[in-house]
Amino acid sequence: MKILCVCGLGQGTSLILRMNVETVLRDLVITADVENTDVSTASSMSPDYIVTSNELAQTLEGTSSKVIIVNNYFDMNEIKTALQENLQ
Repeated sequence: MKILCVCGLGQGTSLILRMNVETVLRDLVITADVENTDVSTASSMSPDYIVTSNELAQTLEGTSSKVIIVNNYFDMNEIKTALQENLQ
């Protein structure tokens, strides 16, 4: 399974989201390849899942990936809930 964490510029915020997603996946005992990038690059990629904010999710609607919305990239509970609801 491939998961892409996306922010506007693909640097700091998406890296923090990536680290938090990886932590939650370890806690849930789910194996995945997790990467981070910017929204422009993400639109040309085809991971299984894209984790991003509500604002950026609208930009990624045309992709073949399932988009998972997380509005607070620092809230581990929100990330965990979003992943559990969508990775079933």
